[in-house]
Parts: sequence; C-alpha cells; structure tokens
Amino acid sequence: MEQAISYQRCLEPWTRTLLIMEIKPSKSTRTEDVIEIYKLLVEMADRVSQRRQSANSFYLTVNTAIIGASAYVIRETQDTNIWIISLAGVAICILWIRSVLSYKSLNSVKFEVITELEKQLPVAAYSNEWRILNSKDGKRHTPFHKIEILVPLVFILLHLTQFLTVFPWETAGNGTKSLLSYLG
Repeated sequence: MEQAISYQRCLEPWTRTLLIMEIKPSKSTRTEDVIEIYKLLVEMADRVSQRRQSANSFYLTVNTAIIGASAYVIRETQDTNIWIISLAGVAICILWIRSVLSYKSLNSVKFEVITELEKQLPVAAYSNEWRILNSKDGKRHTPFHKIEILVPLVFILLHLTQFLTVFPWETAGNGTKSLLSYLG
C-alpha cells in the first residue's frame, strides 16, 4: 500500500505551524502539487541542517570558553575548585552529543519522507545520491554524525583531564595529593 505525506501550510502564517495529513496518492494528484510539496520538504530539511550547524557552533564556543577560562583561572589564582566547571563542561558535552543524535534522527525521517515522495516524481535525486554514496561496500561515505560526534568526545576528554589534574584529592578522603601538585 503506497502512501505519501502531504504538507499544507496553516492558515495563520504567524504561527509557522504545518499541518500534516496522510493521503493516498491518486491519479488526480498533479505532478505540480507533488513538486511543490517536495520543494517544501527539501527546504525544511535544509533548515534543520542549518539549525544543527548553529547548535554545533554554540556548543563549540561554550566548550572553548570553559576550557580557556578555567585554564586562566587555574594559572592566575591556583583555585582548585575549578573542577566543578570541568564537570559542567562534561555535562554540556553530553547535551551536545544528545543534540547531534536528535538532529540526525530528525533529518533521517525527513529524508525518508522525501525519498518516499520521489517515487511520484520523474527523477529521484536524493535516492540516486544515496545509492551512489552507499555503493562499493559502503566505504565511500561516512555519515556526518559519526564524525561530528567526535568533537564533543574530545572535549569530554579535555574536561576530564582538567578535572583529574585539579580535583583536590587529598581533601576527598583518600589521602592522595592532587595530580596538579605532582605536575607542578
């Protein structure tokens, strides 16, 4: 059973809400209507990708600021309570990873809908692109989210390293000295 998803703009443009309606394709569905829906879906997918890039830039900026500011504070004040900021950095990186995965799943669904709609069009650009990219035993293409996820993991390692070097281990009850005192 074939199904297509049609998107219709809400009557109140200031809400920027889209109503989703499932329809069965019929012989009366005009190609021009399908093309307009296709254009709208591609534009929406592009906007999600732009929001994803903005989110990545935000998290990169926040993490860079945390690393730089905490290193400056440690150097200038020798304040060992900076480890709390390191843990906050780890938490922010976890949120970043969740954000990447969320955008990945959102775009995956959007492209599923787009490829399903392409079955009603004379040319299936996205389907053909993915077929070509995934040819040759799948070694031709590495999905962006697999590379993108490495950046917050690197920051997690930096934050954990900073945490391990500045945490006051001697006051934590185990009698060992801070790693920072051994290094410096």
